[in-house]
Amino acid sequence: MEKFDKLSGIAAPLDLINVDTDMIIPKQFLKTIKRSGLGVNLFDEMRYDDDRNEIPTFVLNKPQYRDAQILVAGDNFGCGSSREHAPWAIKDFGISCVLAPSFADIFYNNCFKNGILPIALPQEQIDVLMKDAEKGANARIEIDLGAQTITTSDGEVFTFDVDAFKKHCLMNGLDDIGLTMEKAAAIDTFESAAAQSRPWV
Repeated sequence: MEKFDKLSGIAAPLDLINVDTDMIIPKQFLKTIKRSGLGVNLFDEMRYDDDRNEIPTFVLNKPQYRDAQILVAGDNFGCGSSREHAPWAIKDFGISCVLAPSFADIFYNNCFKNGILPIALPQEQIDVLMKDAEKGANARIEIDLGAQTITTSDGEVFTFDVDAFKKHCLMNGLDDIGLTMEKAAAIDTFESAAAQSRPWV
């Protein structure tokens, strides 16, 4: 998993509440167990018409947001089923940070396990960031995980809270496998001792 420290990028405004995981990645794309390749189907039913043509009014189809790395969204983002494909699709598209007033718990935790920083902020701050994002490609929002700050294109700074352990994992690029591998030496020592004390196992 890539390390997350600082991010300066274009933010796409998705001013919708209750965006559920089926909207993020519809059920027909859940057959894969690969984390790559899902970005093209992110928000599939909002991005494409029945003939698979892009809907030009959808935010991620607009030229200024095709390379967005940040998503500013409405309340209760990621609700619905617990599918981990939702953060996979977001990350594969190129988005590494989602800002919203609140998140569904399972989606929120899945984000950290997949290299995405979800930040919950008061609605009034989201409103400011949403307006900033609406400026398009000329406005870049800066995220500093170490300092736990968000800086708008106009220089306004917001602070945010994040669990210390989740912060550690993101900043060091540690998913569940990475966390286990940090204990590789201790695991080897245990297995060696266990093999000697219980050779019949």
